Order: sequence, then C-alpha cells, then structure tokens
Amino acid sequence: MRRSLLLLALSACPSHPSTEVRQDLPSASTTATSAVPVGQKITAEDTAMGTHLSFAAFTSAEANEGAIRAAFAKSIAEIRRVEALMTTWHPSEITRINDAAGKDPVPISQETQDLLAEAIHASVMSKGAFDITFESLHGLWKFDEDLDAHPPSVADVQSRLSLVDYRHLKLDAQKHTASLDKAGVRIGLGGIAKGYAVDRAAAVLDAAKITSFYVQAGGDLFTRGKKPNGDGWQAGIRDPRSENKDHYFALLPVSDHAFSTAGDYERSYIVGNVRYHHIIDPHTGFPATASRSVTIYAPTALLADEIDDAVFIMGPKDGLELVESIDGVGAVIVDAKNNLWVSKRLQGKVAITGVPTDGI
Repeated sequence: MRRSLLLLALSACPSHPSTEVRQDLPSASTTATSAVPVGQKITAEDTAMGTHLSFAAFTSAEANEGAIRAAFAKSIAEIRRVEALMTTWHPSEITRINDAAGKDPVPISQETQDLLAEAIHASVMSKGAFDITFESLHGLWKFDEDLDAHPPSVADVQSRLSLVDYRHLKLDAQKHTASLDKAGVRIGLGGIAKGYAVDRAAAVLDAAKITSFYVQAGGDLFTRGKKPNGDGWQAGIRDPRSENKDHYFALLPVSDHAFSTAGDYERSYIVGNVRYHHIIDPHTGFPATASRSVTIYAPTALLADEIDDAVFIMGPKDGLELVESIDGVGAVIVDAKNNLWVSKRLQGKVAITGVPTDGI
C-alpha cells in the first residue's frame, strides 16, 4: 500500500509518484571524485525494495564529497539489508512466518520483533485500518508487474476475508518468536518497511555528520536540516487526478521531518467508471473509497508510512482525528469527492497553490 509526493529536483520512480527537491544552488557533477567546496550539492540514485532510491546532500566542513558518497553507499547497503530481512519476494524472516501459519512459532530477530510490534500498535491505533495481514489477499488483486484489470469476485474476496485480521499475529517478546494462528494467513510489510528503511538510511547519514540532506525511497522521504543559503526543503503534493505527473496543488516546507503519501492513482485501473487501486481496506477486502490522496507529515518516515494508508482508508473525519492524536503528525487529504482537508498542525504552513483536478 502506498504513495506520492513531489519534493521539488528528482525524477519519479515507476512505482511511486514523483518526488522533487527545489534547489537554487548549482549541482555538483555526479562523476567527480575530488573534494568540492562547502555548500556543494551531491546526489545519488539507485534501486532497492522494488522502487527508486534518491539521495541529495550538501558538503560542509565536516563532510566533503568523498565522505558523502561513502555515506550514500552505506545508506543503500542498509536499505538492502532491511529489504533482505523483511521481503516476501525472497526467503526472509517474514516468509518463514508465513510458511509456518497455523503451525509452530518462528524465531525472529529483535529488529523484526520490534517492527511487527509497531505494526500491531498501528493496527490498534487505526482500529484495524492498517493491517499487515492484508497480504492474505495476495494474488486476488494484481496491480504490480502482474497488472490485471479484472477485479476479483466478491465471493473470492469473501472466501479469504477471515484471514485478514492483525490479531492472527502473535508475538512472544520473551522467546523472540512470531506466529500466525490460522493456516492461510500471511503478513506483508509493504506498508511499513520502506519508511523504516528510509529512517535507517537517514541514521547512516547523520552518523557521517552530514547536516543537510534528503533520502527518498519511492514515496517515502526524510529531510534533514536546511540548504546552505538558509532555505528549508520544500515539498509539493501531487494532484491525484491530473494527467501531468508533475502537477502539484500544494507546497509545504519541511525540515527534520518525513513525508509519505498514499494515493489511488499510481497502481490502479478503471472498469465501468470505478477506479480500482492497490490500497485495500482490510475490513472489506476491496480498494478503499474514502480518499484520493493522503499526505502525512511526521517526525519519522516509519510513522508517516504506517499512518498514510490508515488515514486513506479511514477517510478525512476519522483519519484527521487519528492524526491529531499523534504528536508531530499532520496531514493533507483529498477526499473521494475532491474536497481538500488540512490538519490543524499544518494550517498556516501548507500553501495551497491550486485546486485538485476532478475525475474518476
């Protein structure tokens, strides 16, 4: 479940809306290896976790170009380590838990235990709107490389819906084990792992004494500090119905915060004037219908990642109630009727630059 944001200077990835960073200073050559002046912008790109990775940082007295490039490489390695730990595409602790559904508990690392505990906490906070057992519907909905514009039948969805309930996941903190109490239940961390990986990558850059940077994995993004000229980073929120992927309707300054956007437009198809998309409501087993786009502003990428889908599914009224209950979290929502909602913490900060385009 996921995405979209436009942070004004990088290009979009196939699976996430575009993100760009506004930059008024000249960029450094991406091939140079020598030290560069203080305040020079260094960038890097790569792929991991099925999405596009983007990095930018400014040199300083503490971190020259060589130090920054080395930190970028370590950040990418850290993201890939998280991917290997939590993927469902290759053998991992998560696949071992899924393979043992209805059987004995599976030993897990402290890191996986902590993240699964956070996922359960998010499910409780959102009254089940966030639920990693949505993976139990795997194969019914096809929005990725296997895109198939044929919705499953109600009967097929109903046959698996009892498997979608975060309470099927049992953690034993003392024994460091996880189990699924019913055969057929599966978990997937697609709604939380990228945010966690971005936070881990940002921690690598912090440790390298880089004080002005951003890290992006698809639609999950974290920024640190300000640009050398004193300007803060500024994010633009994409218009969910515009045919122009670079068209955004709002701007929001961001520093030392994360953004994550859940949108119904990147991985979707339309059948009979109905839009079907990848953000599945765990209560119904069908795509959520209350929102078109939800952008979350939060202290960490992990928190932003887990909250955006929940708010999208809950809708603006209940979703904003959840947002306001969490310290440091704000939201910009385009609801199903194209109405715009801005949480209290972002009022006076977000600049509305246009009206979201209407459409199916």
